[in-house]
Amino acid sequence: MSAPPVVDLPIDDERLAHDLASGLASVEKLLRTSVESEDAFVTEASKHLIEAGGKRFRTMMVLLAAQFGDPSAPGVVPAAVVIELTHLATLYHDDVMDEAPVRRGSPSANARWDNTVAILTGDYLFAQASEILADLGAEAIKIQAQTFSRLVRGQIRETIGPSAGVDPIHHYIRVLADKTGSLIATSGRFGGLLSGAPADVVERLSSACEAIGVAWQLGDDLLDVASESAESGKTPGTDLREGIRTLPVLYALESSPSARLRELLAGPVAEEDVAETLTLLRADQGMVRARQELDAWVNRARADLATLPDIPARAAFLTLCDYVVERSG
Repeated sequence: MSAPPVVDLPIDDERLAHDLASGLASVEKLLRTSVESEDAFVTEASKHLIEAGGKRFRTMMVLLAAQFGDPSAPGVVPAAVVIELTHLATLYHDDVMDEAPVRRGSPSANARWDNTVAILTGDYLFAQASEILADLGAEAIKIQAQTFSRLVRGQIRETIGPSAGVDPIHHYIRVLADKTGSLIATSGRFGGLLSGAPADVVERLSSACEAIGVAWQLGDDLLDVASESAESGKTPGTDLREGIRTLPVLYALESSPSARLRELLAGPVAEEDVAETLTLLRADQGMVRARQELDAWVNRARADLATLPDIPARAAFLTLCDYVVERSG
């Protein structure tokens, strides 16, 4: 049988490939039925991003983590759906805050309808996730509440920026850990917990998945500068045009010897200056330092994974770590 991908990764172990394919199909089915409503418009709006696709990256993390216990345990698929619904809900809200016209190659919900519909649809998905979560036990409910708190704190920190006297780089890493890493950490935790994996294994899965999540986002930062075309999945200079200060930019602003680069990075980069800015930034030590930070997070994940039982799922996680590094360019 041909192995399904984890993101773009082949799974070599045939049994693991079968388990993941079966799990993904079950998640997809429950994901779609979980948002159906008597109101046709609510159903349509809720399925808008589900049907737009996506990597189901967090879903796959739940299913891989469940391999360290019983992957067929009844709570695993519902937990993966809770994670995916939570992630999708945040996308509806993010698109409103960012005024994004497109999501996953389709018009965003706020562009297709309006901001109010997008916000309320996100709220509906959170509610549907909570209904499923209620059957998974008090511990899962508590974990999800703590995760949601981190997601919101991360968004607030990103919105208001670092306080006076706070290192912008430290602030930025905290935002990534809360806004991106926390839900991916819970993906690993839910997979381990609801499959009945030992408590110490669950803790290491959660820690490794959070580190992978932070590294993945740092890889996006590097891609915005390093990629030569949109073939990487990201148009070069997107963050620069929007004035988003990613890690390479923060490092360059802190210590770049190029006064011209620091001047260009002071705010959103004008379209006519994007090519020059990318050229200067690619040659700057800020890129080297940002890559070192990504490597540090990946190595943190590898250290946690190395202590886990030697099963095909561990090899898949370690291969994913390699992929996170390679995709960054």
